[in-house]
Amino acid sequence: MLFLRSAIWAVVLPGVVAGYVPWTVFGLRDVHLDPRDPLQIAGIICASAGVALLLACIVEFARIGRGTLSPVDPPRALVVRGLYRYVRNPMYLSVSMIVIGEAAVARSIALAVYWSAFFLMANLFVIFYEEPNLRRRFGASFDEYANRVGRWIPRVRG
Repeated sequence: MLFLRSAIWAVVLPGVVAGYVPWTVFGLRDVHLDPRDPLQIAGIICASAGVALLLACIVEFARIGRGTLSPVDPPRALVVRGLYRYVRNPMYLSVSMIVIGEAAVARSIALAVYWSAFFLMANLFVIFYEEPNLRRRFGASFDEYANRVGRWIPRVRG
């Protein structure tokens, strides 16, 4: 059941943001791939890596946290393993990689602007909803984790 819930939320949330909207609104479906175009190749690599990292995060949420990526069906345990050892929000960064890759493949400034709006909204959501909610749910464990692991950029340990 957890696998099914995770799959549904993966389609609904990142699937819409990084799949449906770029495909339909920004015309990604009309792009003709040129295997000799280095920008398109880099975009495909970036987007593919984003998909792989996103899937790894979804599995960690289900396996360790016993929940999904949805705010209405969140993990029951604080997930601090896997990619979460390096940054607190690897799912948003994974979706960012997908959309940035798509913008490169499509050579679309509009899609890059869309990514900027997505990232701004994600940042506001994290700061004003997710982090306060995690503090309420996990208390000192989240505070310790937040002090040790960067929100978006990995911290270098000396």
